[in-house]
This record gives sequence, structure tokens and C-alpha cells, in this order.
Amino acid sequence: MPALGIAECRRFIRAVSDKAKEMGVPVSIAVVGPEGHLIALERMDGAGWITPETAWAKAFTMAAFRSMSPRFQDGLVTQHWLRERNPQLAVNAAVFTGGRIFISGGAAPVFKGNTMVGAYGISGGTSDQDEVMGRHAREKIGWRHTPEKDDTPQEVKDHINAIYERIGLGQRRL
Repeated sequence: MPALGIAECRRFIRAVSDKAKEMGVPVSIAVVGPEGHLIALERMDGAGWITPETAWAKAFTMAAFRSMSPRFQDGLVTQHWLRERNPQLAVNAAVFTGGRIFISGGAAPVFKGNTMVGAYGISGGTSDQDEVMGRHAREKIGWRHTPEKDDTPQEVKDHINAIYERIGLGQRRL
């Protein structure tokens, strides 16, 4: 069964850190397994004191929500989907999980083949900056945030693409 190893998590963290330094934005980066348990967490020098917990919560949230539905491609889609459909769900989920739910950009699931093997969260920049760092690092080390065989229903893809369009990310498509 595919899994995330600490060595590849460290490569991801290094790639995020390099991009964060280039952008001048110190961050914290967390990587969790598919059940939300922490694999790796790092806080860059100068990152805000609460960013490690926020990064971990973002990663935990992506693992939890992506396990529920192919609709949740990343933190931005999850945030906007909940805002449109059921804003109270995020609050309730945070209560039910002891505050572990934090929905924001800078988070995505990680797939090997068709298996979700974990998720990551980045915290310290704006949602957009955290997203840029995450995409850069994923591309650099070859992590996928979608399954290899995408069986997402077309109506779900259309909805996600409409969300991307509304939030100014129309260039991003499923």
C-alpha cells in the first residue's frame, strides 16, 4: 500500500521553504497521513508563532474532507464550497474535532496513483502565497493532488471550475 515517507516529506518541506525564502514569507509546513496524523512539521525562522498549529490543522482538514468527497480538491475550493452550501459545517466540524478543522488556501491532499496517502498544509503567508508555495513544491517533487485516474463526476468538476472562476483562479481547471 502506498504511503508517504519522512524523506519525501522533508523534500516537500525543503521545496516549500526555498520558495518561501524567495518570496520573503516565512511559513510553517505540515504533512499528515491519510487519517490526519502528523508525519512532519517545520516552522521556518521568523514564521508566526501560531503557524505550526495552523499548518497542521489545514493538512488535517484536507485529509478529512478529501476522504469524504472528490469535491474537495484543495483548501480554497473547500472553503468556498462550504461558504456556498453549508457554512455551519466548518464550525461544527471544528467543534467535533477539538478545533482541528481550519479551512483555507495553502492545503491539498496528496495522491500516489489513485490512493490518497496524506495531505499538506502551509501557513504564514496569505492564502494565495501559501497556494503558490504548495503548487511549486508539489511540482518540484512530483506529488499529485488528484488521483491518477480522475473519476470525479463532470458536474462536480463543473462546480469546482466555477468556484475557481469566481475567486479569480479561472486559469486553474479540472
